[in-house]
Amino acid sequence: MSTGECKPMQRLFFALWPDHEVRNRINRLACELPEQAGQRHHPEDLHITLVFLGTVAAGQHACIEQVGGGIDLRPFTLHLDRVDYWEQPQILCLSASSRPAPLISLVQQLWSGLAGCGFKVEKRAYKPHVTLVRKAKKRLHARLDSPIEWPASEFVLAGAAAGEKPPRYQVIERWSL
Repeated sequence: MSTGECKPMQRLFFALWPDHEVRNRINRLACELPEQAGQRHHPEDLHITLVFLGTVAAGQHACIEQVGGGIDLRPFTLHLDRVDYWEQPQILCLSASSRPAPLISLVQQLWSGLAGCGFKVEKRAYKPHVTLVRKAKKRLHARLDSPIEWPASEFVLAGAAAGEKPPRYQVIERWSL
């Protein structure tokens, strides 16, 4: 079911998009963090990127959406249990100590399909995370006493207009697991 409209040139990515309850828990956690210089993510834009595609021409949208529609996996739960600071690119993020096998399979299936659309497969290890603050100045590494459980029953294709600062995201298409 399409929930948005693709623009001719748009930065696109596949992502896990939180439900209302998970979004509220993540936002509460972000608000409880020590004061951070930087750009806090808008609560409606919180997500976990599965595959970042970058700026995509309109002619590639059909292939990308076909890849999304071809995924066959069962729902799974991700346990977000850490707050980490990544030196490069200076982000404060919520992350998972372990990566469930279905999540890794989802990312691999997406990349496998996208290779047929002409995309270069990412070689770096996949690290699921929710960006909380960009251009963060304070380092913070902490294990959460109560992990946030994220039941993943769908994934999305989302996008932002190229050059939009700060970026705001729009869900373009949703697929159930």
